[in-house]
Amino acid sequence: MLAFAAMVPVASAQAVTTPAASAPPPVAPTDSTAVVLQTSLGELRIELEPARAPVTVANFLRYVDTRRFDGSTFYRAMKLDAEGRYGLVQGGLRGDRKKAFKPIAHESPAATGLKHVDGAVSMARLEPGSATADFFIIIGDLSSLDGTADGTDPGYAVFGRVTAGMDLIRRIVDLPRDPNAGDAAMKGQILAEPVRILTARRAPAAAPSEAATTEAPSSTIPVHDADRPAGP
Repeated sequence: MLAFAAMVPVASAQAVTTPAASAPPPVAPTDSTAVVLQTSLGELRIELEPARAPVTVANFLRYVDTRRFDGSTFYRAMKLDAEGRYGLVQGGLRGDRKKAFKPIAHESPAATGLKHVDGAVSMARLEPGSATADFFIIIGDLSSLDGTADGTDPGYAVFGRVTAGMDLIRRIVDLPRDPNAGDAAMKGQILAEPVRILTARRAPAAAPSEAATTEAPSSTIPVHDADRPAGP
């Protein structure tokens, strides 16, 4: 496990200036909470955690259901070691205020119990309560993004995990970056050619017979919100 000496900022370009909008509706228990992202490099499947991070999951699904992630990108890749065993890949609307909904309340790892482990999906943000439509996927275990139990560091809001396609994320983190793109902590972490998210859709719900024979995946996972650019 690798700890950050300093927190890597993950920020949203539009922060808290987004026009107000109604809160995302709760996720019905019968709704599928798996999402498939079709990208220009292949398919990525994310299992969400609505019972543990209901606000964050409802927000993410709102963007999926309104197709606002279609045509967005994975635009940032950060390695914390030369081999790429630790790092993150960030995607989403990159601060597009025309498509972003109102920022959501922060659900900290201390409250949800979801940690920033390999494959965790987390919301990018500036300050707590400013996350909108940017998210990041963790490579390796990055416990420094979990914050502290006493709340002095609220951490970033993990809300799901990648269950298929981590090979794609590891390919993205090795793609060329533009040394001059980005500002502040994201300088040099912006991909020279962002990876397109072609579509984002809920995966079909499993039939009852399938659900009864399918082993439930492990439910501990964690990362942070999108860009101005700025980063974790």
